[in-house]
Formats: sequence, C-alpha cells, structure tokens
Amino acid sequence: MPRSPRRAGRVAAAVAVLAALGTPTATANTVSATAPVRKPHYVALGDSSAAGPLVPAQTSLTCLRSNRNWPTAAAARLGAELTDVTCSGAKTADLTGRRLVLVPPQFDALRTDTDLVTLAIGANDISLGTALPSCVRPLPQAVAPGRTCEAAYTAGGRDRLAERITRTAPKIAAALRQIHRRSPHAKVYVVSYGTYFQPGGCWPREPIWPGDADYLQNTFDRLHTMLAGQAAAGGADFVDIRMPSARHGVCAAKGEKWMEGLLPTSTAAPYHPNGTGMAHAGATVADAIGSP
Repeated sequence: MPRSPRRAGRVAAAVAVLAALGTPTATANTVSATAPVRKPHYVALGDSSAAGPLVPAQTSLTCLRSNRNWPTAAAARLGAELTDVTCSGAKTADLTGRRLVLVPPQFDALRTDTDLVTLAIGANDISLGTALPSCVRPLPQAVAPGRTCEAAYTAGGRDRLAERITRTAPKIAAALRQIHRRSPHAKVYVVSYGTYFQPGGCWPREPIWPGDADYLQNTFDRLHTMLAGQAAAGGADFVDIRMPSARHGVCAAKGEKWMEGLLPTSTAAPYHPNGTGMAHAGATVADAIGSP
C-alpha cells in the first residue's frame, strides 16, 4: 500500500530531528574510530653514568643497566617510548661497534622515526673511570710517600687527562653527525656527568686528597665544557647535571648524596650515581626537554 503523504512527512521530520540531535541514522555513517596517540620514540645512548650499574633492579647484566636509571625516569615524565641501550663501560667506539663481542652497536637502536635522543658518553674515552680509584689515598698526605694523583697525570708539564679530552672532542662530533643521519627528525641532547667533589673534597671520609679532588672535579668540568661545545656545534642541546648536583656529590650526607664514593652508602657502584641521583637527573633531563 502506498505510504500516505502525511506519514511520509512525519518520517522525514523525525529523521531531520534525529540528524539535528546528532543521532546516527541507517543512512548516515557517523561512527569514527579514534586513532591511538603515538608516543614519542626516545633512544638513550651512553655509558654507566646513564646505565646505573648495581642500582636495583638490574635489567642487563652485560651492561649493568638499571630500570631506575635516569633515561627511564625521564621517559616516564615525558610519556615517551624508551629504547635504552646505555651500557656501563661504553666508549664512543661502542656507539658504532660491538662491545665485548656480545653487545650490538648502540646506534642500531636509532630509527628514522626516532623523536628524541640523549647521549651521555666521553668519560671512558678519557679513562676517568680508572683515574678516580687510582687517586685513592687512605693515608694523610703529610706522611704518605709518593706523588699526588695530579702530579702523576701532569708530569712533565703535560696534563694527560686534558689531552685525552681534546682527542675525544672529534669523536663526539662524529657521533652527533651519525645520530642526525640515522634519525634526521630527532631532537638530540648531550647530557653531562654529575658532580663528584665539593671544593677540597672531604678526606678522610672520601680518601682522596684535597688537591686531587679539585683536580679530578676540574677535569670533569673541562669534559663538560667540551661536551657543551660539541653539542652546540653539532646541532644538539646540552643538559647540565653538574650544577643541579653540586651539593650532592660523594661528600654529601647519606640521603642527600646523588653520587656514591669509594664505599657506597646505598646500592650503587662506587663513583656512580645512586637511585636518588638517577631520579633527580631524570627530572632534570625531562625538564630540559619539555615536550618532545
């Protein structure tokens, strides 16, 4: 039976009202799928200063990497998808080559769609990891035989650690070029090391003589200056951990220190950041990056 003009009019009016209210009809496809928001991809490159040796819990025994290190803390604050390939003992050569045969090149983690890269490296190229324990002097300087640590490294008027910093600068520059080539859209951040010693150190609590403590910290500061310069020249930003940690080095009280000394007071490797230091460093890095 043909539909009456009056009934047809009422149906048309109802459809119009439903359309005005945003109610879906059989003839209108108003269902839209919301695409998931893509998290920024973050790659953390570097050595033990970022990896967190012995800080619980360790997720890589080969690299002594912690799930509480500062890249993890920074990624959590930034809401980023983290690929963490930091590795204790790493040098710039391990960015492009295998470490200890077992560890792939860190640069293998970089992707063309990587959004964010942090790089914390350089101290092992300069052998600062061995310089620190070599400067331990448990006996007072007045009665101990032998030269100061500073004298050993500056014999003959040459500062051997300073020379190594100079030789490492081109390696940092080359690393930054490779990062930009492999991840051309990524924001890149070079991250410094934390503070180790207050002026004059704190012998005997930390058994490094005052002059040697100043020499070692000055060497780290020289390294930071080099890293900042290479970052600026290589299209990267520099994140300074040194100043925020200035009052939290190995001489700070337990609970206030971010860096452990020869005899750690919390679970961390000697002369490395502890869990507190990692958390603060992660916050500093995340604040410097802002919104990736």
